[in-house]
Amino acid sequence: MLEGKARIKETDMAEKMQIQAMACASQALDLYDVYDCISIAAHVKKEFDKMYGSGWQCVVGSNFGSFFTHTPGTFIYFALETLNFLIFKGASS
Repeated sequence: MLEGKARIKETDMAEKMQIQAMACASQALDLYDVYDCISIAAHVKKEFDKMYGSGWQCVVGSNFGSFFTHTPGTFIYFALETLNFLIFKGASS
């Protein structure tokens, strides 16, 4: 399904969680228009909150910057189709 489509740019997540992140993003792209980045991000965030507890954040778009503190082992940044996905669980600084 995702083989060859998603390109991980940076991560510290376990492989199983990485696969779930990319599958969730792919599912969101099936459900929403590629231009509806807010709905796509909300879908991914809600799914990760369900699977791994609350506190997850998701940023989706083709061009953005970021600076944040995250819980170790919860960060992934990858490209899927024309969008970039940044998923992480927040942490206190």
